[in-house]
Amino acid sequence: MSNRDVDHVVAYPDEMIVRYRSEGLWRERSLSDELTAACNDFAAETALVTPEVRWTYAELSAEVDAFAAGVIAGTDLAPGDRVMFQLGNTAETVVVYLGALRAGLVPVCTLAQHGAREIGLLAAHVNARGLITQGDFDGGRLLDIARSLIADGALEIAIVTRATPFDGAVAYEDLLESGRGRTPAPVAQALTDVAVFQLSGGTTGLPKVAPRLHEEYAYNSREWARALEWTTDTTVLYPLPLMHNAGIALALQPAILSGATTVLAPDAKIDGLLDLITAEHPTSLPLVPPAVAIRMLDHPRTASTDLSSITQYIVGGQKLPLEVAHRLRDELRLPLRQMFGMAEGMFYVTPENAPDSVLLDTVGAPISPLDEARVVDPLTGHDVPAGELGELWMRGPYTIRGYYRAAEHNASAFSADGFYRSGDLGRRHHIDGVDYFSVDGRIKDVINRGVEKIHAEEVEELILRNPDVETAAVVAMPDPVLGERACAFVVMRDGTDPLTVETLGAHLAAHGLAKYKFPERVEVRDQLPLSNVGKLSRKDLRDEVARLLDNESARLA
Repeated sequence: MSNRDVDHVVAYPDEMIVRYRSEGLWRERSLSDELTAACNDFAAETALVTPEVRWTYAELSAEVDAFAAGVIAGTDLAPGDRVMFQLGNTAETVVVYLGALRAGLVPVCTLAQHGAREIGLLAAHVNARGLITQGDFDGGRLLDIARSLIADGALEIAIVTRATPFDGAVAYEDLLESGRGRTPAPVAQALTDVAVFQLSGGTTGLPKVAPRLHEEYAYNSREWARALEWTTDTTVLYPLPLMHNAGIALALQPAILSGATTVLAPDAKIDGLLDLITAEHPTSLPLVPPAVAIRMLDHPRTASTDLSSITQYIVGGQKLPLEVAHRLRDELRLPLRQMFGMAEGMFYVTPENAPDSVLLDTVGAPISPLDEARVVDPLTGHDVPAGELGELWMRGPYTIRGYYRAAEHNASAFSADGFYRSGDLGRRHHIDGVDYFSVDGRIKDVINRGVEKIHAEEVEELILRNPDVETAAVVAMPDPVLGERACAFVVMRDGTDPLTVETLGAHLAAHGLAKYKFPERVEVRDQLPLSNVGKLSRKDLRDEVARLLDNESARLA
C-alpha cells in the first residue's frame, strides 16, 4: 500500500487475503495486468464497437499502449497519481481508462452530469492532480468545468478529447500520437493499493468514495462474467454511463476478461438502442436501472424489432414492478434476470430460467461462493429469520472494507468484523435450499433517481444558501419510470416570494450542482412536520407527496 493511502484505505485482514489467494479468487496480478493479458489472449476477437470504431482486442490494445506511453511522456503525471474522469460513452473513454491503468495512474470515476462543485470536492478528497474530459459533451459544458478547475488551482493537468484544448490543457490526440511505437514502461504496483476510485451514489460535504483494489476489482468483474457465462460469443450492449461502477464492473471489465464484444451506445435513447440491437445482435443487455427497460417496453418500435438475439435482459438497482416484469417477459419474450449491485462491491443476480418465486420477488443470490450476505436487525446486530425485514449486511472477496478517508463514517457503515452495513432493507428468501435476497426499501435518506443516487443532505445544504429560505427538506417521490425523483419542501421567510421548480433550479445551478439532482417538484409550507422526538419527519413528507401524486393522477383519470 502506498504511503499516501496507508492511513486512508481500510485493508482486508491478512487471513482473508491468504484465503482468497489460496482459493484462486485473487491472482496476485494488478488489475491492468489482468486486463492486458485478456487483450493478448483474445487478440483476434472483436473488442469494442462504437459509432466510430470496430476494434479487435489487438487494435484496442495498441491504442491503449499508445496512450499509456504518451500520457507519461507528454505530461507531468506519474504512476500513482490520481486522475479525474469526466467523459461520455466514446471509444476514447475506453482507451483512456485502460491506458491510465496501464500507465499506473489511478482513475477517479465521476459522471459527465457532475458539475464543477462535485468534481472539485472529489479532486480535493482524493488528492487528484489531473482531469481527463470530453470537449464536445453537452455543448462544451465539461470543457468549461475543466477550464475553471484548472484556473482555480483545484487541478494541475487537463487532457481534452474531441475538442481543441484550452490554453494549458493537452490534447488526447497529441498524447496518442506521441506514444505510438513506444512500449509503456512496466509499473510496479502494490496489489493491496487502490486501482480505481468509484463513487457511492452522490456527494455530500464529505464524498463517499469506494477505493477498489487491484485483485478484488479484477475478481469482481471476472466473477460477474463467470456467473453470466460470458464467452467470446457474447456481445454486451451497454447504453448507460460507462464511468459508473455498473459500466466498469458489469460491462467493460467482465467483457474484456471473457473476450466478449462491448457495443457502447452513446446514450440510452430507445431509437438508438433498437438500431444497435438490429445491427449488432447483442446477447446481453445489463440495463440497470429499470427506467431504460420501461422506456423500451413502451416505445412504439420495440414490438417490431427483432430481439431474438438477446439471451440476458438484466435489470436491477431497485425492485422491478411486477407488471413491468410480466410485460417484458410475456409481451417481448425477453429472458429477464434481476440483479442488485453497488460501488462498495457485492453483486446479486437471479439464475437463468429461475422460477417466478425467485425471478419476480428477489434480486437473486450473491455471485461468489465466498460472499457473505446477511439480513440483520440494525438495532441489535442479530440476524433475522428468513422472510423478515432487516438491513442487508455483506462482506467478501470484492466488497470494500471502508470508504476512503472516512474514518468517522466507516465506524457506523461497517461492523466491527468488517460487514458493510448497506442501509438497504431487505429479506432473505430460502427457496429450494438456496438463500435469495430481496431489496424492499432503505434506511438512509438517499433518493434513487434511476441509476443515480441523490443525497438529500447535499441538496438541502445548497437550498439553504438561498437567503429567502428558512428551512428545507428534500425527499423521494415515486416515479413510474425512474423509480424516484426529488421533491423539495421549503418554508420561506416572511415577505419573500415562494420558490418554484424553475427558480430553485437556477439557484442550484449557480452553485454548481449537477442537474440530475435538482428537485423536480417544490412544495411551499408554513412549517415542516416533526416526529415525536422533535426531529424532521421525512416519512410524513414522503407520504404527503405520494398522496398528492395519487390525487393528481385520480383527477386526470
